[in-house]
Amino acid sequence: MSAILEGTPDKRLALVTGRAYPELANEVAKCLGIDVLPTTAYDFANGEMYVRFAEPVRGADVFVLQCHTDPINKWVMEQLLMIDALKRASARSITVVAPFLGYSRQDKKHQGREPITARLVFDLFKTAGANRLVTVDLHAAQEQGFFDGPVDHLTASPVLIDYVRSHMPLEKATVVSPDAGRIKVSEQWAAKLGDLPLAFIHKTRDITRPNHAVAHGIIGEVEGRDCIVVDDMIDTAGTICEAVRTLRNAGAASVTLVATHGLLSGPAVERLSTCGAREIILMDTVPVPQSKRLPNMTVLSVAPLLAAGIRSVFEEGSVATLLEGLPEDMRPRNIYA
Repeated sequence: MSAILEGTPDKRLALVTGRAYPELANEVAKCLGIDVLPTTAYDFANGEMYVRFAEPVRGADVFVLQCHTDPINKWVMEQLLMIDALKRASARSITVVAPFLGYSRQDKKHQGREPITARLVFDLFKTAGANRLVTVDLHAAQEQGFFDGPVDHLTASPVLIDYVRSHMPLEKATVVSPDAGRIKVSEQWAAKLGDLPLAFIHKTRDITRPNHAVAHGIIGEVEGRDCIVVDDMIDTAGTICEAVRTLRNAGAASVTLVATHGLLSGPAVERLSTCGAREIILMDTVPVPQSKRLPNMTVLSVAPLLAAGIRSVFEEGSVATLLEGLPEDMRPRNIYA
C-alpha cells in the first residue's frame, strides 16, 4: 500500500500521526486503504521535541492525527510542530484531527481573571498553519466558532446507539441526562432508541473545585427501569459514579454508562469498579490501556468514524451524512478497540 491516497489528478491525501496513540492512526489508515506517512520524532534531553516527515508532502492534503491524552500538553505541542513542519514543506492543506480536543471544557469564564483556554487552543492551531479541524463530540458544540475556518464536528452517537440497541433490552429502558447541559443530546438518544422515556439528574458544580459536582435529585421516572446515562466524557468518574448511586438509590433496575471520551484519570478506574454500573461503554478517542479496562467495560473503535470523516473532507463530500451513521463500507470494520 502507498502512504498517499490518489484522488483526482491534482489531489493527494496523506495521513500523519504523532506519538500519543499511533495505533489509532494505523486503524484509520487501514479503513482508508493507505499507510501512515513515516515520521521521525524524538525528544531532546531537555524535553524539547523534534519532528520531520520522511517523504515529500508538497501539494498534498495532509491530515494530522493526534490524541490529546496524558501528558496532554506534550502531545498538543507535538501536533503544533507537525503542523508547522507541513506548512513549511508546502502541503496544499493541513487538517487537524483531534478525536478528543484538549481543553475543550474551558470554553467560557466562570469567574473573573480566568482564561478561555479552548479558544486559545483553536488559535494556536490556526497560527501554526492549520486550515481545518476535525474532532469528535466537543464539550460544547458552539466551540466550533472559536476556529477561523471550517470545523467538522463528528459525533460518536450513531456508533454508540447501534451498540446499545443491539446489546441491551430496551423494553424498560430510560435515557438519563447526567445534568441539564446534556438534555438535548439525551433527547436525541431517546428518540433514536424508539422514543424512550427521558430523565435527568439535577446537580450543581463547584466552579472552584475541578471534577466536583453534587447530585440533588432526579426529574423523571427511573424506578424499576434500565437507565442509560449518556455523557461526553468520563474523567475522574466522581460525578458519573455519584449519578449511578443516585439512580440506584431511586430504585433503578440497572445503570449503563455511555461516554465518548474515556479519559479515566486518577481514581476513575477504582471508582467505576465499585459504582455498580451494569456496563460502561466508551470510544477510544484517547487510548484506554488494558490496565484500565474493567470486566464490564466495552471500548469501541472510533477509527471507522474518523476515516469516514477524513474521506468526506478529502472528497469534498457531506460530513453531515455521518450524523445518521457510518457509510456501508465502514460498518463491517471491527467495532471494538
